[in-house]
Amino acid sequence: MNGQDNPIDLWWQQVKSYAALAMERLKNGVEAVKEFLSSLTTDERWGVMLAFEEAQPQMFSQLVAEAPNWVEWMA
Repeated sequence: MNGQDNPIDLWWQQVKSYAALAMERLKNGVEAVKEFLSSLTTDERWGVMLAFEEAQPQMFSQLVAEAPNWVEWMA
């Protein structure tokens, strides 16, 4: 793109960094993850959860087991 960064790639990199933060917060409990996600846009929240599942499927499964209603956080 004429030497410019692709905005979609930049967005995805940002979302991946948010996912890393969400994974770190899970150590403090599900509510810490929920609180963090509430500070993001809806698109970012969904992206974080996709990146989270991709990077750490077992940890993501733990989150889902502890918070089966996590989809409600996405709205």
